[in-house]
Amino acid sequence: MSIHSPRNHVCCEGEGKSKRKWVWWVVGASLAAGVFSSFIPPLNSFAKAFWEYLVLIAVPVGVGLGIGGVMDRFVPKEYVAKLLARPRKRTVLYATGLGLLASACSHGILALSMELHKKGASGPAVISFLLASPWANFPVTLLLIGLFSWKGFLIILAAVSVALTIGLVFQVFDEKGWIEKNRHTPAFDASLSIRSDFKKRFKAYRPSFSQLKTDGRAVLRGTFELSEMILGWVFFGVVLASLIHAYVPTHFFHTFMGPNLLGLVATLGFASILEVCSEGTAPLAFEIYRQTQALGNSFVFLSAGVLTDYTEIGLVWSNLGRRTALWMVFLGIPQILIWGWLFNLFF
Repeated sequence: MSIHSPRNHVCCEGEGKSKRKWVWWVVGASLAAGVFSSFIPPLNSFAKAFWEYLVLIAVPVGVGLGIGGVMDRFVPKEYVAKLLARPRKRTVLYATGLGLLASACSHGILALSMELHKKGASGPAVISFLLASPWANFPVTLLLIGLFSWKGFLIILAAVSVALTIGLVFQVFDEKGWIEKNRHTPAFDASLSIRSDFKKRFKAYRPSFSQLKTDGRAVLRGTFELSEMILGWVFFGVVLASLIHAYVPTHFFHTFMGPNLLGLVATLGFASILEVCSEGTAPLAFEIYRQTQALGNSFVFLSAGVLTDYTEIGLVWSNLGRRTALWMVFLGIPQILIWGWLFNLFF
């Protein structure tokens, strides 16, 4: 018996190469735009922002893809299904808790979320993990506390609240058939003991050169398949964010992001365009707070950037389903605006 999970490419059945070519066209066109704009003076600002964004997200995205490849090879789908597929409230708690432990930025988390989905995690669990992790994982927790002092805890608690609420509501929707079911969820024995099964697999594993070579190839193959799921959306987001960063004046943000309802809505719109990486967005959110003294606007900028980011919506739409993506946005935006309004009112 091998410690790794059997290969089961349900995610790719019926999805031929022709359907995935667009990903590499987007990646290639984005890189070409970054290169050629470096030699055209009016586009130099775009080129500078583009390469800065790529440097910013390269490591977290790479780490997320790498971990996803390892999960694809070594984590049996039955484990994920037992923890994250059953229609229980604790499933959402487990998913949110995993999000707290995930040390990756928002785009690294995208890769891990899609891998959990491919392994059989339910829609509610994937969405809770996706929304909790960028702003509540340990490194970003320290970053937010360093920037906002004790108010950083308020941002984290509110983000976790949004993730839990949407996850629990999604469980009701899932039961009623209002969101898509995960077709990758395998049949599994509810009495399965993950600890006992893992021990058996671990004892039976023989790390020979041949086995390590096979495992390495499988990890690379899983990483590549995961790349085809997310890289097109990531590069699309980087291009749009770079254009905004390069050609929209900074004072424009400060002018329209005041501590009122109009300012919150404007912040929501800008966050949808500018969200690229949680570690990179946190200082910008603090700059908004420093300029406006509106903690609610900073929270909206951080949380809405993850929830309404076109990269994230596109991935959820194309992998989890159209209804899941739309409900995620419709349920999340009111909560974020309410939290933002309360923060501006009391802090």
